[in-house]
Amino acid sequence: MGFNEVNAYLTQAGYGDRVQEFDVSSATVELAAQALGCPPAYIAKTLSFMAGTQPLLIVAAGDAKVDNAKFKAQFHQKAKMMTAQELETFTGLHFGGVCPFSVPEPVQVWLDASLRRFEVVYPACGSSNSAVRLTLAELERLSRPAGWVDVCKGWE
Repeated sequence: MGFNEVNAYLTQAGYGDRVQEFDVSSATVELAAQALGCPPAYIAKTLSFMAGTQPLLIVAAGDAKVDNAKFKAQFHQKAKMMTAQELETFTGLHFGGVCPFSVPEPVQVWLDASLRRFEVVYPACGSSNSAVRLTLAELERLSRPAGWVDVCKGWE
């Protein structure tokens, strides 16, 4: 999976006109914010973890950091970032373009409370030079999350 598949998914859902591809990298929060001309906090970064054998994607605000204690309390496992190989195996995506759209099972998508303070956020679209403008309701509808969690700090 990559940009073409994610773009097709968003287009089929009626959001393809909002997908942006950049001539520059948007692989990090800072680069994405520069490419979009918005504050870094508005970037909806998708973080990839293994909770035991369960692959998880946590979508959080760009200025939030995972709080290990909150993560362990929520998922009953220590936070362990996926390796590049695990990420590709479970999602078909690569670091810098990870997004919460159309991910295969058994990957679970969770939305973090750090996003709730924004009306609009910008998640990646499956490549290191793309993003899409979405309201929180649209992000929730399109990402089909398992739920909302509060596993981040530093944004309060």
